[in-house]
Order: sequence, then C-alpha cells, then structure tokens
Amino acid sequence: MSELVEHVDEHDHVLGIVERDEAVRANRPHRIATTICRDREGRILVLRRASTLSRYPGCYDVMVGGAVDVGESYEAAATRELTEELGVRVPVRFLFKFLCLEGISPIWLGVHEAIVSEPLSPDPGEIAWQDWLTVAELREVVDERCFVPGGQKALRRYLDPESENPSSPARRGSLQR
Repeated sequence: MSELVEHVDEHDHVLGIVERDEAVRANRPHRIATTICRDREGRILVLRRASTLSRYPGCYDVMVGGAVDVGESYEAAATRELTEELGVRVPVRFLFKFLCLEGISPIWLGVHEAIVSEPLSPDPGEIAWQDWLTVAELREVVDERCFVPGGQKALRRYLDPESENPSSPARRGSLQR
C-alpha cells in the first residue's frame, strides 16, 4: 500500500483520503510540501534526484519535499522532509502555494524557504548530487537541464513573484544578504 494523502479540490479543500499512487493515476490533486534552501551567502541549493526514484529520476530540482500526510500541515511536512532528505533541522518559512498542473498529476505545491548553514547529509535514495548556485548561475541552467516542472515554476515565482502572479506580495531582495 502506498502512502495516504488528502485528495483536494481546485481551492485546496479536502475532498477525501486516497493512496498517493491512486491520486497520481487518477489525476486527483493532492498536497506536496517543498522547501527552497538558501545558504548565508544567498545561494540556492540545487539537487539532482536519484535515478531510482519513480518520479523524475535523474532530474534537477531546487525544492526538497514530498507528500503532505493526512492531517499534516504544509509547514510540518516541509520540516519533516528537510530532515528526511537532507538530514538538517532548520526552521522553514511558508512563502506561497499554487496548483501546479505541469508534471505527472495536478498537485498543490506549498513552497517554503529555509536558510541552511549546517552541513547536509543527503539521503542517497533521494538525492544523487547537490550544490549551491548563485541566482545568476541558476537562471543560466534551469532551462537547459532536465528540471522537475513544478520546481521550475516555483523557482520562477520565487525569483520573480510578479511575473507568475501579479497579486502576490513582492519578495524582491529576499535572496540578498
């Protein structure tokens, strides 16, 4: 049996509980909590997913995350996933959420930000490679490499919030330290 998730509607209201694999197969929206990690210099963590993963194996991403468990908040899931995937315990800050229709199924992405200054201990079953890139370096490679579609969309909104959603609060300068 796969993990259980909350099936949600186009407004992120819970409709029921389903197995995650079934949610993907049936295109039922469900919740994913993610975190974009920065270091003290403002660089962004980029990772390459393990080649053994069922979703986007070997693709690059700027988000660490996973499914929100039944009854769990986006923030709690983001914190849990950081510990599971990177071996770090740091505070996360909720930034925004959006319904992502690109990818293997519709998902609500709850995007968080964390500043990570401690050493990473990535789970090799999840992460094959990681490095810290400047915003300029990341902008150069995000469209050239195989990136997870939701990660590309979230990154664009993170870096240029006005370009993705004119009503979202501007966060310009949040990458500057």
